[in-house]
Amino acid sequence: MPMLRRLSVAALGLMLLFAGQSATASPALAANPYERGPAPTTASIEATRGPFAFAQTTVARSAVTGFGGGTIYYPTSTAAGTWGGVAISPGFTASQSSVSWLGPRLASQGFVVITIDTLSTLDDPASRGRQLLAALDYLTGTSSVRTRVDATRLGVMGHSMGGGGSLAAAASRPSLRAAIPMTPWHTTKTWSTVRVPTFIIGAENDTTAPVASHAEPFYTSLTSAPDKAYLELNNAGHSAPTSANVTVAKYSISWLKRFIDNDTRYEQFLCPAPTGSAIQEFRTTCPNS
Repeated sequence: MPMLRRLSVAALGLMLLFAGQSATASPALAANPYERGPAPTTASIEATRGPFAFAQTTVARSAVTGFGGGTIYYPTSTAAGTWGGVAISPGFTASQSSVSWLGPRLASQGFVVITIDTLSTLDDPASRGRQLLAALDYLTGTSSVRTRVDATRLGVMGHSMGGGGSLAAAASRPSLRAAIPMTPWHTTKTWSTVRVPTFIIGAENDTTAPVASHAEPFYTSLTSAPDKAYLELNNAGHSAPTSANVTVAKYSISWLKRFIDNDTRYEQFLCPAPTGSAIQEFRTTCPNS
């Protein structure tokens, strides 16, 4: 009996030891359920198309309320589960065609994207912000691809006044996972209430929304954002984000993957602050949380 008791105690000790090791190891072994696609490389995020096949569908203006219709681009596979969603607004006097290049680019990287037309091409940034949120609500609520989108993992982007609109959307809906204002324009300069990870893209030679009075003070004012970054495109103008731009795409994809999908494999492209001939300046709060 004493021998059995000693064996039992020893066995119990081993069980507790293994249990402790398992408990310690589990977090390291836990997979990110939102990770999509192969491990990224510089080539993969600079490519015109990502690893996922995609399709697109038109959203008629007459079929929606709160925004002016648009186009949805979405990965065709459902094998990996749901995808994060992104709404993108054009700028003053522009239509969705000015940001449409981002639809296939982002969808093929693993996002459901809606590029929108606004109710009026003259809408101000505040209105564009509300329309971006209306588009996300449509995307997750009644669109034909609603079952493909994770309503808890959403982001906004926009150009010019649409970029100002993406800041306004982030300020009013802190549950968003990411915001990317591109050469943004807004009369409000302080965005200290924004709690959404925000990546601002400015352009060195922008005379419509000069970085000194728009993108830079916007970035500086984001004192409550858990993570933020500022990219200034070298020798570029206001319209740089309205046509295929590898620098805009590369870092936008990385930001959306990092914060909408919580995919830390993309951290390498954001931290430390990248440099290169296309980059005039890059500010960041690395390491990202």
